Amino acid sequence: MNRMNRRETSRKRILSLWLPQWPTDRLYRAWQKASGRTPRGARKEGSEGGQPAREEPLALAVAQQGGQRVGAANMAAQAAGVRVGMMLTDARALVLDLKIRDLLPEEDARALAGLADWCGRYSPWVAVDKEEVGSYGICLDVTGCAHLFGGEAAMLDDLSRRLTGFAIQAQMAIADSLGAAWAVARYGARYGSAATAIVPVGGAREALYRLPVGALRLSVEAADGLTRLGLGRIGELYALPPGALTARFGREVTYRLDQALGRSDEPLSPRPAKTSFWSRMAFPEPIGHRDHIAGATAQLVEDLCAVLEGEERGARRIELRLYLADGTVQRIRAGLNQASRQPDHLLRLLSEHLPSLEAQFGADLMILMAGRSDPLPAGQRSIDNIAAGASAGENLAPLLDRLGNRLGTANVARFAPVQSYLPEQAARLVPPLPGGGEGGAGQWRHIARRPVYLLPRPEPVEAVAEVPDGPPVLFRWRGIAHRVRRGDGPERIAPEWWHEMQAEAAGLARETRDYYRIEDSRGQRYWLYRRGLYGGDGTSAPEWYLHGFFA
Repeated sequence: MNRMNRRETSRKRILSLWLPQWPTDRLYRAWQKASGRTPRGARKEGSEGGQPAREEPLALAVAQQGGQRVGAANMAAQAAGVRVGMMLTDARALVLDLKIRDLLPEEDARALAGLADWCGRYSPWVAVDKEEVGSYGICLDVTGCAHLFGGEAAMLDDLSRRLTGFAIQAQMAIADSLGAAWAVARYGARYGSAATAIVPVGGAREALYRLPVGALRLSVEAADGLTRLGLGRIGELYALPPGALTARFGREVTYRLDQALGRSDEPLSPRPAKTSFWSRMAFPEPIGHRDHIAGATAQLVEDLCAVLEGEERGARRIELRLYLADGTVQRIRAGLNQASRQPDHLLRLLSEHLPSLEAQFGADLMILMAGRSDPLPAGQRSIDNIAAGASAGENLAPLLDRLGNRLGTANVARFAPVQSYLPEQAARLVPPLPGGGEGGAGQWRHIARRPVYLLPRPEPVEAVAEVPDGPPVLFRWRGIAHRVRRGDGPERIAPEWWHEMQAEAAGLARETRDYYRIEDSRGQRYWLYRRGLYGGDGTSAPEWYLHGFFA
């Protein structure tokens, strides 16, 4: 069991993971999954359901200006001379037995996002690489995380071993900055480094010295411009005055160099938003039995609540992640109406969804995190406060949490008043407990009785009424006639002139309404209103509408 309550104050450490063969690796994994085999159990030889084997040259085609081009190629095709960007006809002429499939960027991006979620086993701060050059990468902020795996070397070894088991080719590096880790991961292996490299703390300057200037994530124009001037290595830029580089190439070169050397901070934008409170449990062998998963969940909840108590925080949103042996991630999420760190309550919310998990291949790691937390100071309420009702919200919150957990948080709400005289605008849905984001709701006004159910939109009816403003004596709604036994009204509601522009944009009528409470001969009660007056302008009769029902 490991705990982490907040980021350690040690020097920032970034892990950059590069997947040079991601499109083809992703495609092979999809074929293997379709054939019912995981990459761990797949043989190196043979095809998958009639698809090309890994040893056969494969190119992925993409339609670009001028015709079909090679968008990606596996190692066998590259060894035969196929290069990304060349015309597909040239590639076919070069390799006669070249297999062709379509490049699917959207599928690649979706699978890469899934792999980034899986990388959350190493750090909660994970982001998909957004750089256009050297694409198909993932960045992790592993500051304060390496000790959970026995150090940075052990962390990289574990990551490399698992990706190899998934048949995913990868290069990776850890450094003080995102720029340095990115450069070493992609270019280090070509210039003497291993496929997994660790740049010592403060060692970015030396690690980058021999790498080409393209490793700084420069545009093609800037990298070519530096090369033409004889500045092909990053180390050759160290001695040049920043002003000279800026005058010749703008801010791009000095900006990227400062980022790589750690002189300029480059924040990581994790997906999803980073969390500061989490607990994790790793297993020597994957577990899949429901009782084992439930027991581990209970321990994770206890551990997380202990962390939250030490920081005087309470969870508002929790997420349980199961990292399965097949490389997928199962999740359970739960939201809370009030901050809580009560283990029994949090465990109850998670336990309701444990039976829905599909852990066929077993989980080798479980992580529980508080995606959102609020201050929750430790304290003791007095009897007077309890008698005054101070605990009403606290007593109601667990019930609301369970309802939201089963029905969806968006389906558990309450009505809050809005300062409007129009019935359809006089209330809105807000979170069920005060302080849940209702944004300054007003006070309920004491007005005439209102129906228990209001129609989404008033429905037209045909009515016979006394002139000039008597209640209807007969009305027809949806083809059924209703004879009125008693009626009360009118209650006049005038249009809100200060909201005329918004009403017109929303398609709401701005005429004066006269409302009537009506009871028909069967005892059913309705809320009708008349728009317009009898004999008002002599050209049109008033219109009648049904707006709601009384109990």
